[in-house]
Amino acid sequence: MAENALVPELAVTDWQVSRAFYRDLIGFEVLYERPEDGFSYLTLGAAQLMIDQIGTGRTFDIKNAPLENPFGRGLNLQIRVPDVSAILTRLETTKIPLYLPLEEKWYRRDDHEVGNRQFMVADPDGYLLRLFEDLGTRSR
Repeated sequence: MAENALVPELAVTDWQVSRAFYRDLIGFEVLYERPEDGFSYLTLGAAQLMIDQIGTGRTFDIKNAPLENPFGRGLNLQIRVPDVSAILTRLETTKIPLYLPLEEKWYRRDDHEVGNRQFMVADPDGYLLRLFEDLGTRSR
């Protein structure tokens, strides 16, 4: 698998908890990892994401800025998935609340609209994930 030009690396408080969330609930696969650094490189379809445990290995943060949950304020990661229903079922089974319930949303793109079947959930550190299925396009 070729690496994307942009791959977010999320600082996490517990690498194993985050890895289990992304792998077991969201559906990512571990491409490779460095357990001694608390690091995993994860993939889901064409989406790629890195998680890195704070204080283990290298931690990139801004000096004197608070590093506290929820992380990633002002940011959500949109991730295309093959089936939002399967993910929703797994989240419901583990009683993880949704930040934004399932919706079908159409967005204007020039002279047509593109559709998403989407919902939003926070990961264990508060990073917001907007998981969506592509509904295709329609005329305006």
